Amino acid sequence: MPADSSVNFSVLHRICKLVVLLCFLHIAVTVVFYVRSLDFRVAFVQNQQSNNITPKSQNNKPVVSPGLEPAKEEKVLEQPVKKLEKCPETSPLLVGPLRVEFNIPVSLELVKKENPNVQPGGRFKPKDCEALQKVAIIIPFRNREEHLKYWLYYLHPILQRQQLDYGIYVINQDGDETFNRAKLLNIGYAEALKEYDYNCFVFSDVDLIPMDDRNTYKCFSQPRHLSVSMDKFGFRLPYNQYFGGVSSLSKEQYLKINGFPNNYWGWGGEDDDIYNRVASKGMSISRPTGEIGKCRMIRHNRDKMNDPNPQRFNRIAHTRETMYKDGINSLKYQVLSIQKLDLFTTITVDVGKP
Repeated sequence: MPADSSVNFSVLHRICKLVVLLCFLHIAVTVVFYVRSLDFRVAFVQNQQSNNITPKSQNNKPVVSPGLEPAKEEKVLEQPVKKLEKCPETSPLLVGPLRVEFNIPVSLELVKKENPNVQPGGRFKPKDCEALQKVAIIIPFRNREEHLKYWLYYLHPILQRQQLDYGIYVINQDGDETFNRAKLLNIGYAEALKEYDYNCFVFSDVDLIPMDDRNTYKCFSQPRHLSVSMDKFGFRLPYNQYFGGVSSLSKEQYLKINGFPNNYWGWGGEDDDIYNRVASKGMSISRPTGEIGKCRMIRHNRDKMNDPNPQRFNRIAHTRETMYKDGINSLKYQVLSIQKLDLFTTITVDVGKP
């Protein structure tokens, strides 16, 4: 074989090897790019599916991934109700001695305007804490509209500062028969409990206004006499057994004495009967100090059909014998109407006759 032919064959052989190598390299690059593009397509499809389908939790509510904004309807989350702490034993809102005057004109509209937080029926409870007691304030009533205006004018602000959960019940005796204060108080107790689970009852005459808001209208471990020193008696207690005017008893204390007597018609005697009931059950009367227990009485003439009860002394002498059959367990009356007004609830009743 000639030398030239041998050289040409060697060069051709090398060129063929180079072409084969280039082909393999091209095939390898093509495969790599194809595999990478296939992975990208799969990831793209999965991403599209995850955007179109919102995952669910076990309770079927959408699960919001971190960094993703939830749907509009899921933005407003229900806030847990924060439980209020108990109000303090002594309210920090008290101001102490008050000036009480009856020579200024008072209207129910004015009282309502100055007490916007009082709810219909004369109901109120603190917003910032949970009241320690639920207090029903019972007022025996007949033909004392002007006195009631002053009572509401002074008492609503006082009771709110005392941080009480309270309601005002004016028990109005219908007709012109002889007045029966104690029976009206029993009725107030019974009717108030139909509306709310009160655990304390304050029984107040409509013409008595406290002169110090530290005299809290609530219940204590013993029955409480609140109108300790009245201007009518020269700001002194008339006698140690006196339990008239304004007093408070818890539900347990009230039931322990079978409530109040129903058979005291006319003025006087029922307060002493109640005192006897309390004493007979081993309880004692608690009182604030004479200074804190000061109160003023709205001067007035004695009501018609409320003359002194001639039988009061005889009935007082037999309290221990009659208290088990004359009281809340023997109460009979008829409700004629119930009105929930802006500042109080008035319940008009027929109490019967002597």
